[in-house]
Amino acid sequence: MGFLSSVKRVLDQQLFSIGDASITVSTLATVVLVMIITVSVSRLVRAIIARAMMRRGSRPEVAAGVTRLVHYVMILAGVGVAFAAAGIDIGSLFTAGAIFAVGLGFAMQNIAQNFVAGVILQTERTIRPGDVLGVEGNIVRVTDIGIRASIVQTRDGEDLVIPNSTLIQETVKNYTLKNATVRIRVPVGVVYGSDMALVKQTLTETAKEISQKWAVPDREPLIAIREFGDNSVNWEIGIWMDNPWEWRPAISELHEAVWWAFKAKGIVIAFPQLDVHLDPPIAASLERISTRGAN
Repeated sequence: MGFLSSVKRVLDQQLFSIGDASITVSTLATVVLVMIITVSVSRLVRAIIARAMMRRGSRPEVAAGVTRLVHYVMILAGVGVAFAAAGIDIGSLFTAGAIFAVGLGFAMQNIAQNFVAGVILQTERTIRPGDVLGVEGNIVRVTDIGIRASIVQTRDGEDLVIPNSTLIQETVKNYTLKNATVRIRVPVGVVYGSDMALVKQTLTETAKEISQKWAVPDREPLIAIREFGDNSVNWEIGIWMDNPWEWRPAISELHEAVWWAFKAKGIVIAFPQLDVHLDPPIAASLERISTRGAN
C-alpha cells in the first residue's frame, strides 16, 4: 500500500496550470499517451491510403500530398482529444482558431478547391493521362494530372495548365473514357438540279473508301439529307473512327475525297448565290441606256 500511495502521490503532483486546469504528472502522461496513439494510428492510416492510391495508379507525389493532409487532420484531432482528457478548456482556442480558419479559408479558397478536385480526379479516375478531352472548345490530350492543376497539350504542341477545379466543375468531353470511338461529320451541299440518287451513291462509296483507313469496321457510315437550304440540298456524311486525336486529318481527307468524287461524277457543289429578276419596263430602260452608251 505504501508503494501505491507513493506512486499516486507522484502522479497527482501538480506541475503547472493552464487557466483553471491543473496539469499533473498523470495528466501529462495521459496527453503523451494520447499523442503517441494518434501518431501511430495516423501512420497506419497514411500507409493504407497511400497503398490504395498507388494501386489505382496515382502518382507518388499525389499520394504523399493526400496522406500528409490526412496526417495533419488526425494530429489536430489528437491534440483536441488530449487537451480534453487533460481537462483543459479549449473553447477559447477553438474560437480563435475558427476565426483564423475562416480568414485563411477565404484566402486559400481556390487552392483548396483545386486540391480537393485533384484528389477526386486521382480517386475517381474519370480523367487519366493520355485521355483526349474537349475543354472550353479545345481538343487536348492529358499529359499529367497534378495535385493542384493538370497539364494538357493541344494539337499544335502547346502545353496548357488547367486548374483541376475546371475539370471537375465544368462540362468536359472525354473521348476516351470507355472507348476511343467517335463519329466525325462533314456537311456538303449540292445544287437542287442534282441527281439525288447519284449523290447518295457517291457519298456512300466515298465513306466506305475512307472507312478502310479511319473508320471502325463494325460501324456503318452515316449518309443523310440534313436540310433543304436556300441554295442547296444539304447532305451529311459521317464515319466512325477510333482515334479522336486524329479527327482533323480524317475530316480533311474526307472533304478531299468528296470533292474528287463529285468532280468525277459531274455533281456540282452548291455555293451561295443571288439571282436578280428585273421587271420588263426596268429591263427595257437598262437596255436602252446600255445601247446609248455603246453608241
